[in-house]
Amino acid sequence: MKALAVVLILCPLLRAADADVWTYWIQPCSPEIAREAHCEPADAELATWALGAWEKASAGRIALKPVFRADDARLRIFWAGGSLQLYGETRPIDFGGRRGAELYILPDTNSLGEAIAAAGAHDKLYRDSIVYLTCLHEAGHALGLPHNRDFEDIMYSFQYGGDIVEYFARYRRNLKVRDDIRRNSGLNDRDARLLTGAH
Repeated sequence: MKALAVVLILCPLLRAADADVWTYWIQPCSPEIAREAHCEPADAELATWALGAWEKASAGRIALKPVFRADDARLRIFWAGGSLQLYGETRPIDFGGRRGAELYILPDTNSLGEAIAAAGAHDKLYRDSIVYLTCLHEAGHALGLPHNRDFEDIMYSFQYGGDIVEYFARYRRNLKVRDDIRRNSGLNDRDARLLTGAH
């Protein structure tokens, strides 16, 4: 029994040691950044939940660790203004010879077209759903996943068409309070398989 106990204790340690570690930093939503990007201080929590969703879906293949400085982060999340004209964008960076990324997330739903602006005008959870799912999508790119054509997947690209308002609304319908976002990853089994195949 002692030998079995040792194996059970060591297995999680071995998985952690084998994980691809991504340090990350999330730009604080200071008053100055908020004036430009219309972010909210609590948006950092949405980004953290999105990263946690990918970490859980990876089944131990990746580990995400917060750091205090952007320069120490392999993955860096910034809040972008409407001039980006996209929901988000991922730009690759070199991080000490390893693949890293800068994520630019647009949190201002009023800059995303009339239909999205109208849907989120009186529904804070719809707005938060968009920010969360955008963080989730862009983090998927950072971790090596490309766009695909499957409307059910988080890596679906709007360039293929489809009902964009409904894309976010179907996730929003799972929520009663904001903390439900943390409990509803927004990832399906195919998303998890694509991630594990990339790592």
